[in-house]
Formats: sequence, C-alpha cells, structure tokens
Amino acid sequence: MAAMTFPVARRMLHVLAGLAVAVPLAGQTSLSIYSDGRVVVRRTLAQALEKGRNTLTLRVEDLDPATLFSPDTGVALLSAIARTPTDRDGALRRAAGQTLAFVRRREDGRSDTVRATVVRASPPQYRLSDGRFVLSEPGEPMFPAELVRTAPEATVVLEAARARPRTELAWLTRGASWEAVYQVILTGVRCQVSGAATITSQSLAADSAEVQLVAGSIGRARGPAPVVFETARAERMVIGSPPVLAGAAEEAVGETHVYQLSGRLSIEPGAPVTTALFPRAAVLYTQELSVPGALPWRGFLGQSAAEPNRVPVQVWYTLKRPRGTPFGDRPLPGGTLQLYQADSAGRVQLVGEARSDHTAPGRDLRVQSGEAFDVTAERVQTDYNQEQLAPPRRGLPPRQRVTAAYRVTITNAKPEAVTVDVREARYGVWQIVESSLPAEKLSATEVRFRIPVAASGAAMLTYTVQAES
Repeated sequence: MAAMTFPVARRMLHVLAGLAVAVPLAGQTSLSIYSDGRVVVRRTLAQALEKGRNTLTLRVEDLDPATLFSPDTGVALLSAIARTPTDRDGALRRAAGQTLAFVRRREDGRSDTVRATVVRASPPQYRLSDGRFVLSEPGEPMFPAELVRTAPEATVVLEAARARPRTELAWLTRGASWEAVYQVILTGVRCQVSGAATITSQSLAADSAEVQLVAGSIGRARGPAPVVFETARAERMVIGSPPVLAGAAEEAVGETHVYQLSGRLSIEPGAPVTTALFPRAAVLYTQELSVPGALPWRGFLGQSAAEPNRVPVQVWYTLKRPRGTPFGDRPLPGGTLQLYQADSAGRVQLVGEARSDHTAPGRDLRVQSGEAFDVTAERVQTDYNQEQLAPPRRGLPPRQRVTAAYRVTITNAKPEAVTVDVREARYGVWQIVESSLPAEKLSATEVRFRIPVAASGAAMLTYTVQAES
C-alpha cells in the first residue's frame, strides 16, 4: 500500500476530530444551588478537545440544552441535541424496517414467539414471514440493545480555538433548593446564635460534587424548561466526604453571596443534608414591644367605631451586628429565625419564629417573632373632624384636612415593668398636633411614643393626628 501523503493525512485528522465521541459524564462536578430551586451545573470532563470542531455525546440526566454553554472562553458551543431515554413507542419507531421477535401469551397460559417486520409504528403495521400484514402488535416486542437508549443523552458540537486537555461545560437546571435556619438562644442581655443551611434535592442527582449555596434576589426571565430526570432512583442523600461543620467559606459575587461548603456531596432525591454556615456566636440583643398604628399609609383617613378595639402587641427582637465582629462582618442569607429561651428547669422553649431578609454585613438583624401574651392593648378613636381647604393654586382640586384623636390603653399582667412603643406611620403631609407623651420622630413618615407600664398595671396614651389629602 502506498504511503499516505501529508495533505491527505491532515484531512483525515480533521475528519476524525469531527467524529462523535461518546463520553460518560464523569469527571469533576460543581453545583451552585439557589433557594428558588435553580441550579448551575458545571462539569469538567477528562475528554480532550482538538483544535476546531468536536462532537461529543454526553450521558447526562439533567441537561437543559437551551442554557448549555462552555465557561472556557476559548470554546464555543455550536449546537446541542438532547434525547430522552427510549420508551416503547420510540423503540418501535426506531425499529422500522427491522424484524423483531414478539412474545405472545396463549390461552393455556403458555407463551410462544413470532417474528415480524416493523413496517411502521403508527398506525401499527407488521409484516409476517409469509408476507401477510398484521395491523396491531403481534405480541410484546423484544428489542435489540442498539435500539434502546437507557439514559438521557446529549450530542454537543463544540468549536475550540486551540487544543484543550479537558472539556468544560455548564448549564442551568432545577431540582434542588436550600434554606437557611437560625437558632437563637436568649440568655440575659446576650444570645447565642447558630445558623445552618439545609439542601433538599427534589429530582437532581450528582455524585461527589463540590457544592456552593447562593444567596440573593436573582430575577427570573425564563420559565422552567421540562427537564428529564430519572425518577426511579433510591430516595437518599449520601455524604461522600462529610462537610466540615466549622462554617462555610463566603464571598460576594455580583449582587449575591456565595457560600462554599467543605468536602464533596453525593446528592440524590430525598433525605436533606444540613451544614453549618458559621460558628456559634454570642451577641447582644434587645426586645421591643410595639403596637402598630391606626393610620393608613396612603389614602383617606376615615372615622372609626366608637367602641375600643383590641390591637396586637407585637414582639420584636434586634440582634446587634456591629462591624469589626465575626458575626457583624458576616452577610446573612434570608431564612427562618427561631428564638428559644430556657424555662425554670433549664429546658429551652420556642418563644418566637420569624422570616428574615438577606442582611448585609454591619446591619442589625430585626424581626417580629410573634405577639405578647401578658401585655395587651386597646385603641379607640375619641374624636374626628373633616374640613375643606382652599386649593393651593387655581386649577387644582380643593384639599381636605382630617383631624382624628385616639386613646391607647396598655395593660401589663407581668410581674415586672415593661415599655411599649406605639408607632404611627403615614405617607404625605401629616403631623401629631397634641399628645400626652412626647412623640419621637423616627423618620419623615414615622413617629414613636414610648409608654412605660408598671408591673401588673396599666398606662394610657392620647394623641391627635392631623392629615391632609
């Protein structure tokens, strides 16, 4: 045989580089899990890339081809085709023109086999060995292995600017989420705070993956695509290398915060796994009792009923997070805050629970945990008046001024004295024109009255509001 010339050999190399290579999706896996169920999947495969066009067939469970890309800036995605595992109808369609064996059940309970050629699957047409046609399946078909795809596959065409020792791919999928829960044990003027993240997989599976948890408000412009998952997996989560519970490494990326978990996780649907977000911290806290105001934030200030109205006394806790402290310098992802306090026997009891928003470093964490049991409040509107005002200038509608007076009575059944805040907030032009206690202006739209109430006693606040609309 004559030796192959160099130009021919070079053309053969280009052809071979473009041939499809079947790649099981092994290699390194990295997952970024968002609390809303989205997951960024990054896979680094041992498959090398030649310069130019490369075609890979990947066996992957959770690929949304619309979001597939290469994080390697020297590699471009040209096309991707995702195929689901083969079902019965799909196998019959692929078998068109082939002769299959069909198992038939007889009336005596025995079975036999008949061979027929699949002419078409829909409508069903099968040709027997004697040339006759059967317009329904002659039995249960038995398929050769090459007609059955046992797992989802994706055929991916990549263009590499230069040769690469490995292949890097990333895509956005869904099927796993996480939540943060904080436990706060109240002890005197300080509290002990611990926080943990719990990952729950609904349908996503990954073996020995590096995991990051992403906290932040990420917009969604595209609805979730129908992703194929293998739902017959055992519902368990196995920890490969257990995450170290000393805390997760954290960094800011864009307008989010990313928490890198230690170790690697093998994730399968079910059996959530929990890991600490930071070491337990001892911080100062304050408790406030607050009565919400009677004024609407916008619109007309109307007349209320004459009889007293029971209003809740809200319980608020503020955890101090000054800069320069480990707890204060740490961004806290939004989650659930559970507050505990020990009873006389030393048993911790749940005394409050609240949702917390994302909290930036240096900002105090303030939440409403519930309502007071032994401190109650009643409010009644004691006076109401409306008057018309001239328009501020010609061509504008007339204004209206409303003057309303209120009385708030606080009753304290506790054996110790308490202080209760009454807060009023309203948008626009309004003012407190008279009050039995000083009105503290918190902002352009909110004022606060601080009412001391003796142990097993009661206290009263009266105030008059004037608002224009």
